[in-house]
Amino acid sequence: MNYNKSNVRLSVLFWLLYFLYEWIGQASIANEFRRYLINALVIVPIAGLATWYTTQVLIKQYLLKKRTTAFRIGFIVSVIVFTLIRRAFNYYYTYPTYYPHGSATMPFLFIPKVVIEAVNIYLIVALYTMFYFLRAWYEQQRLAQELQRDKAIAQLELLKSQVQPHFIFNTLNNIYSLSLKNNPKTSDLIYRLSSLLSYMLYDSRQEFIPVSKEMEYIHNYIELEKIRYGERLDVSVNCFDAVDNFTIPPFLILPLVENSFKHGVSNDVGNSWIRVDLTVKDDWLTVKIENSRVPDSMNGHAVYKGIGMENVKKRLEILYPDRHEFKCLSEGQSFLTILKIKKS
Repeated sequence: MNYNKSNVRLSVLFWLLYFLYEWIGQASIANEFRRYLINALVIVPIAGLATWYTTQVLIKQYLLKKRTTAFRIGFIVSVIVFTLIRRAFNYYYTYPTYYPHGSATMPFLFIPKVVIEAVNIYLIVALYTMFYFLRAWYEQQRLAQELQRDKAIAQLELLKSQVQPHFIFNTLNNIYSLSLKNNPKTSDLIYRLSSLLSYMLYDSRQEFIPVSKEMEYIHNYIELEKIRYGERLDVSVNCFDAVDNFTIPPFLILPLVENSFKHGVSNDVGNSWIRVDLTVKDDWLTVKIENSRVPDSMNGHAVYKGIGMENVKKRLEILYPDRHEFKCLSEGQSFLTILKIKKS
C-alpha cells in the first residue's frame, strides 16, 4: 500500500513538473502563456499515454514475460501512433495558428519533423521509465532485506527454542537423580529450577539483556550442577570489569558453560574444575570458559557436535556478523572456549 502511494506521488510530481516545463518554461521565453498552456494541455497527455502504454503494457506484459516479438511490434506501432498524433496537433493546429507558412512549405509526413516529434515524446518516456523502474528496483531490494531480516528473526527464535528444552532436559535429569537418592536438597533444586524457568519465560523474550542478568542465570545453573557433583567440583566465576552496560541475547553464554559440564566434568570421576572469566575492553566483551577434562575422553572436534555449541555459532553469525570471535582450544587436560563480541 505504501509502495503504491509512493508511485502515485512520484507520477504526479513527474507529470506536474513536465507540464510546468512545457507551459511556464516555454512560455517565459516567448512570453506567450496562452499558446503554451494549450500546447502543454495536449502534449503532456500524449506523452503520458505513451509512457503508460510503454511501462504498463509493453514492458510489464510483454518484455518482462519474455514475449519479445510482441514487445517489438507493440513498441514500433505505439511509436508510430503517438508520434503521428503529436505531429497532427502541431501540423493542423500549431502551424496554421502561429506558423502559417509551415504547413504550406512542408508535407505532413516530413521525415525530419516526424523524427523530432518522436524524440520529444520518447525522451520523456525513457526518463519516466528510468525513474519508475529504479524505484521498483529499490523497493525489491527493501523487500528482500525485510524478508532476510524476518528469516533471521525466525531462525533466532527457533534456535532459542532449541536451547530451552535442551537445558530443561538436563536439569530434570539432575532432579530425578537426586529424588532417587532422597536427597534433602531436592526441594532447593526445584526452587532454583523455578527461578530458571521464570527467566526462560520472561527474560528470554527480550532481544537483548544485560550481561549481569545472564550471569545471574548461569550462577543458578552452576549451583544446580554443584549439588549434583558435590565436593569434587570447583567452579570459579570472575567478572574483572563492569558488565552492566553491556547487553547480549539471552542464552548466549549459558551453552558454553553447559558444554564445560557435559564434555568436561561429567566425564571425569575425580576432582574437576571450571573457570569463567569476563572482561570488557574497547567495546569488546571477552568470555573465557576453561574446564578440566580427561585427556582421552574426547577428540578435539567432539565439542562442536553438541546442540548448544552449534546453536551459539549460528546465533553469532546472525547477530554479530564480522563483530565476533569464537574459538575452542583443546590442550591436554583442559579445554578452553573464548568468545568475543563487539558492543552494538
